[in-house]
Amino acid sequence: MRSLAAALLLALPGTAQAAEPPCLSAQEFSAVTIYTLPAMVRGAAQRCEPVLPPKAFLRTSGEKLAQRYAKGRDRQWPHARQAVIKAGGSFDPQAGPLLGTLPEDTLKPMVDDLVIAVVDQRLPENRCKAVDRMLMLLSPLPAPVAAETIALTTGLAARTGERRLGQLRICRA
Repeated sequence: MRSLAAALLLALPGTAQAAEPPCLSAQEFSAVTIYTLPAMVRGAAQRCEPVLPPKAFLRTSGEKLAQRYAKGRDRQWPHARQAVIKAGGSFDPQAGPLLGTLPEDTLKPMVDDLVIAVVDQRLPENRCKAVDRMLMLLSPLPAPVAAETIALTTGLAARTGERRLGQLRICRA
């Protein structure tokens, strides 16, 4: 699931590293997780379809879950947008300001497409069964609760002391 939550953040353009990447606040990390949850589900379903059995949750209910989780996610956009811009700057110092100039109508679908593509490319197939089971277990929950659970789990999975998720830092409270 850590790969899912980091999908957006790994997807942003650029390979140059900033000297010290900015940290995402808990609110930004949570907002970007809630906002990108539908795309994460779609990317996982796309990646895992070839390796999951026909009756697996992602194969039978993944798109319905993504659609349900998409309702109301726009409320998270202001903080998610901040996180996207910060994350872009973490990977390339010029990416953050560039992302900040894009209109919402351009940036939102770009974020969705990047998340789907990165999850599809980077989620190890040997984790598909676990991701399928986790999403099945989370599916009864409202989107904000499911996303908060994923964000919390991801934060706990970050290396103790470093509070990092890949190249990104999660700010201390």
